Amino acid sequence: MTPAPTPAPLQIAVLGASGATGLHLVRQALERGHTVVAVARRLERIGIGDQPRLLRRAADATDPRSVAEALRDSPVVVSGLGAVGKERGVLTAGARAVVAARPERVVWLGAFGTGPSATAAGPLTRNLLRVVLRAEVEDKVSADTLVLAAGGTVVHAGPLTNGPGGASPRAVALERAPRRFFPAPISRASVAAVMLDAAESSVSGVIVPLDG
Repeated sequence: MTPAPTPAPLQIAVLGASGATGLHLVRQALERGHTVVAVARRLERIGIGDQPRLLRRAADATDPRSVAEALRDSPVVVSGLGAVGKERGVLTAGARAVVAARPERVVWLGAFGTGPSATAAGPLTRNLLRVVLRAEVEDKVSADTLVLAAGGTVVHAGPLTNGPGGASPRAVALERAPRRFFPAPISRASVAAVMLDAAESSVSGVIVPLDG
């Protein structure tokens, strides 16, 4: 059996690079041989040592000009952006700024049970998310809508954990996602792997990551 070809190295911008998922995205992209532009509001919070293929650029998701400047030469953008404290609308603002920058590929982290995956998650999960995430649900749905309308990929993950990644994390199309009473938890490491797989491919639409 002929092994699958190794994807050509890319320059990948990671939005939200200082966050828990963003750090996994940065580390794994570097391990895959890509050049990484780590984008964060506060660069000192990107807890990864200097490396030849790692660039750091400051940007505020609510400032389109700073986002455009940070993404200026990166054809691929992956986002681990999450809500920041009580600040509302950050995800929508970030998605709008990324789409306006017109990269070739966008892979965005969403939440299973919101927007397109709400029906698949079932009423109990939908109601629970509304209680737990409150205004963030609307922000997530709005951001997802912007990315999908631009032809990007949105990864709808279940509850995120800080455990080790699965042996072979994979993604399935939303319509093929397993139906469960509650969404299965998944490690941030596995989600990052699935997002980078998507960044290296031409997949679009909503996909659901699964631990292997």
